[in-house]
Amino acid sequence: MSLVAHESPLTPLAEPVLATTGVTVRFGGLTALSDVTIDVPPGTIVGLVGPNGAGKSTLFGVMSGLLRPASGRVFIAGRDVTNQKPQIRARLGLARTFQHPELFMGLTVRDHLVLAHRAHYERRRCWSDFFSLRGVFPPPKFETEQVDALLELLGLRDIAKTQVSVLPLGLTRLVEVGRALATHPRVVLLDEPLSGLDVRATEKLTAAFERVVASSADGLSLLMVEHDVASVLALSSKIFVLNFGQLIAQGTPNEIRIDQAVRDAYLGDEDPGAEGGAAPAVPGHDQTHADEAVPRGSMLP
Repeated sequence: MSLVAHESPLTPLAEPVLATTGVTVRFGGLTALSDVTIDVPPGTIVGLVGPNGAGKSTLFGVMSGLLRPASGRVFIAGRDVTNQKPQIRARLGLARTFQHPELFMGLTVRDHLVLAHRAHYERRRCWSDFFSLRGVFPPPKFETEQVDALLELLGLRDIAKTQVSVLPLGLTRLVEVGRALATHPRVVLLDEPLSGLDVRATEKLTAAFERVVASSADGLSLLMVEHDVASVLALSSKIFVLNFGQLIAQGTPNEIRIDQAVRDAYLGDEDPGAEGGAAPAVPGHDQTHADEAVPRGSMLP
């Protein structure tokens, strides 16, 4: 099922829907990102992976406008948004989900999609609708059509009237994705959407991601940070790998699988078959910013 286009559909692009060039971020004397350049083509699922502490969340913060880089630029559909606030980036087509869903527990699944839709198309109604979704005026036809299409596309139609407070984690993640899609974005940043899910919930969510991109007439793209590298390899057409704040590899899933630098980063040693050894040092980078160690060999198929 295709999503219903609104009255002024986004123009499909040949250029990246989202890109960074030479992004560097420092926290005091610590370099969290160093000269990172990535691009997200239209109509694709792109993976962003790396061991804990690699700089993935920092890069998401820069792209969404929550962090300002020391140097480098951020572009949405070719427009430089480096100095623009998050709300401006949202209006230009950037949406984001979070690892821990930020939902209103007293609202239903459909309520969340309706509020997100109105926040984008009818912002003046948002405050009144927050307290009463019935509003003063009946919903316009295209709102009902788009919300219904999203519910169907994400497999949420049967629970549309269910309060999110009673839903399992996998379904709340779907609701958050639906809320992001209701704003009709060009690109959605997905922050560890598969974290904590069992196999069945993971399969349901990844299938929804594929349907969402395939059904988009406007070249919607997804950029996904995820520790489940097997799922990233299966889903993505392009993958970027960070380690200690540096971009160490980019390419297709097959190219990433055989890249020695990627294997070194995950296995912690130049010999993929070795049993011991610590993660290799990256010259010029302080390793103390890394999070807890990644289990050896557990993330790279």
